[in-house]
Amino acid sequence: MSSIQKLKTLSFLVYGLGRTGLSVISFFKRNKIRNFKIWDDKNKNFLKDKRPDNLLRALRETNFIILSPGVSLKTSANRNHLIKYKNKIITDIDLIFLQKKFFKSIVITGTNGKSTTSKIIDHTLKKNGYKTLLGGNIGLPILNLNIKKDHFLIIEASSFQLSHSKFISPDYALLLNLSNDHLDWHGNMKDYENSKFKIFKHQNKNQYSLINKKLKDKFKKRNLLGKLILPKLSNYQKVKSKIKNSYLISDINNENMSFVFALIKLLGINQNSFFKSLKTFKGMPHRYEIFLKKKNCIFINDSKATSFQATKCALENTKNIFWIVGGQPKKNDKFNVKKFKKDIVKTYIIGKNINFFKIRIRNDLNFFIANNLKNSIIEIFKDIKKFKKKTNTILLSPASASFDQYSDFEKRGDEFKRLSKNYASKYL
Repeated sequence: MSSIQKLKTLSFLVYGLGRTGLSVISFFKRNKIRNFKIWDDKNKNFLKDKRPDNLLRALRETNFIILSPGVSLKTSANRNHLIKYKNKIITDIDLIFLQKKFFKSIVITGTNGKSTTSKIIDHTLKKNGYKTLLGGNIGLPILNLNIKKDHFLIIEASSFQLSHSKFISPDYALLLNLSNDHLDWHGNMKDYENSKFKIFKHQNKNQYSLINKKLKDKFKKRNLLGKLILPKLSNYQKVKSKIKNSYLISDINNENMSFVFALIKLLGINQNSFFKSLKTFKGMPHRYEIFLKKKNCIFINDSKATSFQATKCALENTKNIFWIVGGQPKKNDKFNVKKFKKDIVKTYIIGKNINFFKIRIRNDLNFFIANNLKNSIIEIFKDIKKFKKKTNTILLSPASASFDQYSDFEKRGDEFKRLSKNYASKYL
């Protein structure tokens, strides 16, 4: 039985009509998989003929419920019904692995750095002759990719996608790190952690599990079957000087690069070819993105830093910082800014949660309540003249989500870049 024929023997309910849900429907139509229904708590007009008259009966009778990652069992209008049939819930990525296995796969997850690491891996493999496809939580939804037999499928997987996964079984699974994040969606740290470890759950003894050494004990207590690999930062640092790419050799990328270096060894990629391939890699926007250097000022857009743990990486690798922070804080996020006091000249608080950030920094840092990015930039240029530092780093690393003022971190980062360039032309 072919891969698609196997899926045609099953029935599905696609729950949630966001980007992922629509990609599932498109996949079904392309492959003439007709035995599916759709449901969305708000959109009741799309493909009406596929919407069941009775949701409970549809949940009960279907083989699998494909839940969009945006739908939380903590907040959905039909959460009680979904929880009742939780054993049927899968994800779009599961559909790939439900088919007969015909490709090689690398799945990357972690609280921070997974997008950058996924892009570095994709770039490195392409430059070394591999046919790769990259998707999932980055780029195209995984089911929109035209996967062929000789492809290496690289998937960035979020905790939302992994939370309900039941069939994901990567040849190479990477868990970069783990810290408090998305607890409003998962409910608690235990559930968040369990979702991340799903990446290893269905691996066999011939597949590889690359994991941060700090998480080794958590891996071992789960009795997982994959070959455990603990990437060593020291191994990467021995060869780091051979990498001729200013973005990649920044210390902020050490953890990401130690995983990539461990992976290329497993794949048998020659080290010299590896170093050569990295020369042309370009960093991703909004991730410690140095987008402007003018006179004695460096401007860094780190809008993707939506938790303090992510911002901490930027603060550890930067000096003479004029730090813009604020937004919608993550649940149970812990701030410890004392160790960065000597490197932060002044802090500028933006967003609608001023008191949250004020309370966490007021005993350690000089701060200004800016409310928005424009006010921050204007005040920063005043302070640059006042403090008279030889070098000045203007850093947007908000340590929070953007949703109080922007639709996403990209919009926030783009606004920061626009304002910085405009005011730099006036004041520098």
